[in-house]
Amino acid sequence: MLGYVTMGADDLDRARGFYSALLGTIGASELMRMSDTEANGFTLYGTGWGQPGIAVTRPYDGQPADRGNGHMAALVVDERAKVDALHAKALELGGSCEGAPGVRGDEGDQAFYAAYFRDPDGNKLCAFRIGPA
Repeated sequence: MLGYVTMGADDLDRARGFYSALLGTIGASELMRMSDTEANGFTLYGTGWGQPGIAVTRPYDGQPADRGNGHMAALVVDERAKVDALHAKALELGGSCEGAPGVRGDEGDQAFYAAYFRDPDGNKLCAFRIGPA
């Protein structure tokens, strides 16, 4: 159902570097890049067309990017090790920790293993895996 999530960025080069390196950790790459002047630098990352993606762009209204309190994009992965790797990579790339990797709730078939972090512009992301270790 979800096509893509857009993250506002003031420094587009920094944002592109962050998301390219971060999402490359899980096999995603840049799928589309529009003109910096005509399309505010809209750049889409994903694992393939027809799959959900993440876009970075300067805000359409020309105002500074402003993170939304309570807004978050969550990235589903198939292994807990990938949750750990995404969190570590985000911090390495200048992001900040919002919650270290770990199980939220109980272990079991529906265990929720997640890590939370912010990109350099303050946008919040989560990497998660549902299921047993």
